[in-house]
Amino acid sequence: MTPLTLYSSAATVTLTSSPRVPFHPLASPARRGFVSFRLTAKKLSVRAMSELVQDKESVVAASTSFTESSEELNHSRTFLDARTEQDLICGIKKEKEAGRLPPNVAAGMEELYWNYKNAVLSSGAPGADKTVISNMSVAFDRMLLGVEDPYTFNPYHKAVREPFDYYHFVHMYISPLIDFKNSYVGNVSIFSELEDKLRQGHNVVLISNHQSEADPAVISLLLEAHCPYIGENIKCVAGDRVITDPLCKPFSMGRNLICVYSKKHMNDDPELVDMKRKANTRSLKEMATLLRSGSQLIWIAPSGGRDRPDPSTGEWFPAPFDASSVDNMRRLVEHSGAPGHIYPMSLLCYDIMPPPPKVEKEIGEKRLVGYHGTGLSIAPEISFSDVTADCSNPNEAKEAYSQALYKSVDEQYKTLNSAINHRRGIEASTSTVSLSQPWN
Repeated sequence: MTPLTLYSSAATVTLTSSPRVPFHPLASPARRGFVSFRLTAKKLSVRAMSELVQDKESVVAASTSFTESSEELNHSRTFLDARTEQDLICGIKKEKEAGRLPPNVAAGMEELYWNYKNAVLSSGAPGADKTVISNMSVAFDRMLLGVEDPYTFNPYHKAVREPFDYYHFVHMYISPLIDFKNSYVGNVSIFSELEDKLRQGHNVVLISNHQSEADPAVISLLLEAHCPYIGENIKCVAGDRVITDPLCKPFSMGRNLICVYSKKHMNDDPELVDMKRKANTRSLKEMATLLRSGSQLIWIAPSGGRDRPDPSTGEWFPAPFDASSVDNMRRLVEHSGAPGHIYPMSLLCYDIMPPPPKVEKEIGEKRLVGYHGTGLSIAPEISFSDVTADCSNPNEAKEAYSQALYKSVDEQYKTLNSAINHRRGIEASTSTVSLSQPWN
């Protein structure tokens, strides 16, 4: 089994470990406000929005604590002190003129502000304007810090939860972009079954499509009311772009990551190919070590990147799977020494942060942002032996198993699309996908 095939072709892989990560005390009040907002977002209540806005004080407090450490001793407070839109926009100009923000990063930050503002305001939620200022001031502060003192990701990165809680920060930022009234989870009982297996020491693999950089947060947010164990402990195998782009790094710091180089960008610079391959080998070893300990949940998108719409129709669909990636993941789980299970899972959330129309070589893609309904669905475990019983050779079996998983993901996606984009809601449920809103 070649490690490069597994990781370079998989855009996203996710693992969960058994212990729950404790909240940092400074972030706990903010966490409570956030949960209140998320669970009542469908009602767009004034109380929920006010709690969300007040969260900035807790986040700022955590950041202030972080400032006392050596890493942030000389960190500018330009954005944390911002109280208005003008403060933020002028702050970007100030930091650029001071030489602390490169022009391209400054331009990207300002563009992101207007896109995020338009998305959050389109929700019609009370206090949305204050939410924009609150969330963007913290986001800009983290981006500036990342330029002043660049963070380096190890092959296995644990989410930074204290003294500044990046995990909570990501949820605070993404949550206002989700229309919970028009969001659904398919077969939530299977997620509960999955949790039980993890607690019994089993490994679980979720074979899924990949839609946006917000995927991990969307999974956590949609499952938090019913299965918080899954979302909070999730670990993602991340491509190098989300750990090198200054606008993306703060969000990546909030996830548990196994860092890899994507196959699509492996040969962008011929002089770095050997380095990238060795780095991917180290990451594979980290993953194998985790799996041997059991109780791991791996989320892999074997398409090798984010879904794109059909150029002729504009319709979005799950990108085809790479059969070798699926097979390598299956064999890795089988050789871990712990019981293993593979489930097909489907995601629909491209409107939250749609990717560029085509794969780009340069770091720093244009980041569009939207307010929209999202969907997540899972189907029963698919057994390799059951699917491949009549196959005559290993290659045929590999292709058949990959296709069986893809077919399930595609069918679930169509159900989510019917519920969300065609506004059928719960009525879009089928005999194999039972839709619900667990946060209700």
